[in-house]
Amino acid sequence: MAAGATAQLPHALQIGGNDLGHVNPDGLATSCSPRPAFLRGGSSSLASCRSIRQTFLHQHAGSLRNAHACTRQLGLVSPRAVSDSTYDEVCLDPDAGSSVLSIILGGGAGTRLYPLTKKRAKPAVPLGANYRLIDIPVSNCINSNIRKIYVLTQFNSASLNRHLSRAYSSNMGGYKHEGFVEVLAAQQSPENPNWFQGTADAVRQYLWLFEEQQIMEFLILAGDHLYRMDYQKFIQVHRETTADITVAALPMDEQRATAFGLMKIDEEGRITEFAEKPKGEFLKAMKVDTTVLGLDEERAQELPYIASMGIYVVSKDAMIRLLRDDFPQANDFGSEVIPGATTLGMKVQAYLFDGYWEDIGTIEAFYNANLGITKKPFPDFSFYDRTAPIYTQARFLPPSKVVDADVTDSVIGEGCILKNCKIHHSVVGLRSWIAEGAIIEDALLMGADYYETDEQRAMVIAKGGIPVGIGCNSHIKRAIIDKNAHIGDNVKIINRDGVQEAARETEGYFIKSGIVTVIKDAVIPSGTVI
Repeated sequence: MAAGATAQLPHALQIGGNDLGHVNPDGLATSCSPRPAFLRGGSSSLASCRSIRQTFLHQHAGSLRNAHACTRQLGLVSPRAVSDSTYDEVCLDPDAGSSVLSIILGGGAGTRLYPLTKKRAKPAVPLGANYRLIDIPVSNCINSNIRKIYVLTQFNSASLNRHLSRAYSSNMGGYKHEGFVEVLAAQQSPENPNWFQGTADAVRQYLWLFEEQQIMEFLILAGDHLYRMDYQKFIQVHRETTADITVAALPMDEQRATAFGLMKIDEEGRITEFAEKPKGEFLKAMKVDTTVLGLDEERAQELPYIASMGIYVVSKDAMIRLLRDDFPQANDFGSEVIPGATTLGMKVQAYLFDGYWEDIGTIEAFYNANLGITKKPFPDFSFYDRTAPIYTQARFLPPSKVVDADVTDSVIGEGCILKNCKIHHSVVGLRSWIAEGAIIEDALLMGADYYETDEQRAMVIAKGGIPVGIGCNSHIKRAIIDKNAHIGDNVKIINRDGVQEAARETEGYFIKSGIVTVIKDAVIPSGTVI
């Protein structure tokens, strides 16, 4: 059954303590003894979901909410929440387009990504030569048939607003299907004179708007993660387990686990405990059996922890209750609302995402994620997936022009001009101009927002200025060059002294984790050595 098809009810059912037994993969009841509650459900069983739904609704007429209540009352239990990469079939009714509202959180000031966030919101930071970070969650939503999308932000939002309006404003909805991508900026009101205080507070401040939508679930996403995910599978598990909240989780090894919020689960995948960045004995206490969520025995030994991705499906009624009644002062989902929901006895479920995911929260993580798309034979993250493309603004730029240049293991964006230069293991952003004799190694160039004609460049040089782009015979290694940077001739940006941290904003650059970052619109004079 194709993704986005309608009709879904649990396809591996267990009726506890009665003669009905359980439903086998063909949808037929058997009289054998019940199997454990959270068994893996084969995708083939979903082929019969339409007939199961029709039979169920015939027997239990009413709304889908009543059907869910009936599911709880009868003790129906879903298959286990398996990996996103292996749980192939999707069968939602109502479909995600009409029943789910996506809320993408733009994040805070992005101080760890500074200076890339000096003139833009974190989700507007360029990515992978042609894209911006916000394109990842928006594209995942579109590919998952989710058409109602709000983006919440409060810092430097002009660039983000412009990109979203140009990229998505005219192609999201239709006559019969409402669709939108809208930015909601933090604002003061008579009821709340404060700006967003955290993720939960941001949603609470606009809850009056969100609850007007006739939907069943809220999908809470972050605007600074790099991954590809079918949210329909995520939502399907949420509905099948009749959860109030479902948390996307990553399997994690011990070395990386200390940097994340970890969770413990029971044998049915229900979350029972949270720990924020534990260490030592507290870390060891958070080990879980990840075979419950679908990993094989070998990988479960290697990855004995599960970390929250900061991505949630929350039932509408549960969200309103938690933010308005139970935790009206809570500011954060991950550290306050969701742990609080478990203490209240609400059903908080884990959903395993077993694929590439990166939180792009620091300069080093951002640099590595971008350079990761140049890896061979397989990149960490690929933009070449025709079944789930990443969308962005249509800029109608010409093909890149390469004149006597040596380019290896690199990704080149649209509309670039590369002249007799050497580029290795680098990402070159759109409209980049790289002059003769330049050497670019292990670098991320974000490109430019505009072109300078030959006449304009000649005029700038005649006045003693430096045109946009990389000048002749310059050498750039292990660096990030932000947009519209003016790099003169014979410049060396190679971190010659191996400095790990330095703030040289007046000189046009920062160094973080040994990576030189040239600020947007900065001018680096000819002959400079960094």
